[in-house]
Formats: sequence, C-alpha cells, structure tokens
Amino acid sequence: MKIGVLALQGAVVEHIAMLRSLGVEAVPVRLSEGLVGLDGLVIPGGESTTIAKLLIRFDLLEPLRRTIGQGTPVYGTCAGMILLARDIGIATQPTLGEMDIVVTRNAFGRQLDSFEQDIAIPVLGDALFHAVFIRAPAITCAGPAARELARLDDGTIVAARQGSLLVTAFHPELSGDTRMHEYFVAMCAAARQDDAANAVHSRHADSADVLTATDYRPSTIDHRPED
Repeated sequence: MKIGVLALQGAVVEHIAMLRSLGVEAVPVRLSEGLVGLDGLVIPGGESTTIAKLLIRFDLLEPLRRTIGQGTPVYGTCAGMILLARDIGIATQPTLGEMDIVVTRNAFGRQLDSFEQDIAIPVLGDALFHAVFIRAPAITCAGPAARELARLDDGTIVAARQGSLLVTAFHPELSGDTRMHEYFVAMCAAARQDDAANAVHSRHADSADVLTATDYRPSTIDHRPED
C-alpha cells in the first residue's frame, strides 16, 4: 500500500514516520505527478494560509479535487481539516471545499493556548486517545453528509468523516498513538479492495458482452438438408 503525505509545509516527516511504522509505503508529495498511483493521501497540519498559497503556486488544487473525486481516501489533520472544509468563514482563502463541514480557524486561541487532552473516539475502541491541539481549528457545524467522530467535553466537534474523507482538529502524529493512522490505513485498504472488485466486475461484464455477441451471431454454415 502506498500513501502520500502532502509535503508543501507542516508536519510531513512525523506523518511519514508513523505510516512507515505501520508497514505502509509512505512518500512525500509535492507535485501533481506524485498523486498518481496513491492508495491514500494525508494533508498534514501546518499553516493553512501558506499551504493554500503553495497549492495554487504548484497548480495542485484541481489535481487534488480530481483525486478526491476519484474516491482516493484523504486524511486532513489540523490545517488539512481547514483545507478540506466547504466553509471556513474566510472567502479570500482558497480551500478544496470537498467536505460538508464548517470550520473555525484558531478556535481555541493562539499558539500559547495549545493543549493536550484525552478524548473518546468510539471508532478507535474504548481507550481514550491522547490528542494534541496546536493552534487548532474546530468544526462548528457538520452537514448531513458528514459524520462526527469525536467531541471535547464542551461539545466541540474535533473529528469527522465523510465517505473517503477523514479530518481531525488535532495532531495524531505527535501523540505516539497509531490508532488514527491505523483507521485511515484501513479506509485506504477498503477503498483499494473496492477498486479491485469493481475492476473484476467490469472485466466480467465486458467478457459477458463479447460472449453474448458471439452467441447470437448468424451462422455461416448451411444447415439445409441435401436434395
């Protein structure tokens, strides 16, 4: 399995290290060519404004949208969550806009207000997850297409999933807990299996069409009885 990590800015090395610890082939992605052949993509935390500018500079916005449209799983952490949201309340900042969530940047304050907290994430099991929030955003609204995965004690949504898209407001690559990455890898494996099944089904359908055409082709043999 091959998972890319968008390597324009942010916590790239940490995500690659955690994915590789799970036995995954993890590679940095800087150009659109790097999106080809991936089973999944991580958009790491960092500075969302800077990453957005670099996406435009390197002509990556539309290739990323196409990658998402093709069903490739994408996991956005912190700044990555901002970039995937359909609404961040700032019209001048470009985003991918592919996920039905409204996100507030720096929802908990500035750098000095960063914090760590153990939170419940039911899809990961019963054990709490030690989440690291650094100038973190928050999901203020999740539309019907998106499903929340975790909240803080005050009700703030900090993780969600929408089909092949996964987001967290925190930095799982800094926690030492691999379960969020394992969850994403499982998403990628499931999508890969679905692609393989669809390819087999398509080949069988094509074969069936050929056989049907052959079966009903007029015979060239004269079956009339001899005089």
